[in-house]
Amino acid sequence: MSELGAASDRLKAHALADALDTTPGFVPQVVGPLVKAGWVRSDPGPTGGYVLVVSLDRISVLDVIEAVDGPTDDGRCVVADDACDAARPCVLHDAWTAARDELTDSLRSRSISSLELGTRR
Repeated sequence: MSELGAASDRLKAHALADALDTTPGFVPQVVGPLVKAGWVRSDPGPTGGYVLVVSLDRISVLDVIEAVDGPTDDGRCVVADDACDAARPCVLHDAWTAARDELTDSLRSRSISSLELGTRR
């Protein structure tokens, strides 16, 4: 998202792959969820490429994580492969809920535009 936001024009798959240090074949897998979310447009053909269609100020880190991986709060227990809620809490329910809430609040409050380019590690 940051690479697309910094581009002055649409980026072809090979240019985006170079910027992300990956292969052009992997780019559609990475960008696909962003296209589906409506943040990136994919223009096919020899003059096509990828272009950001929304402001990076409007997209949080949590938005991107959930667009790619799905909801962060899926109701599954971290202790057992079962549902976990206040009515049927596991031994870590309260601690896990507090930690998850703190993490998601932090990611929700951080826009993609606030991230620094070139710091992938």
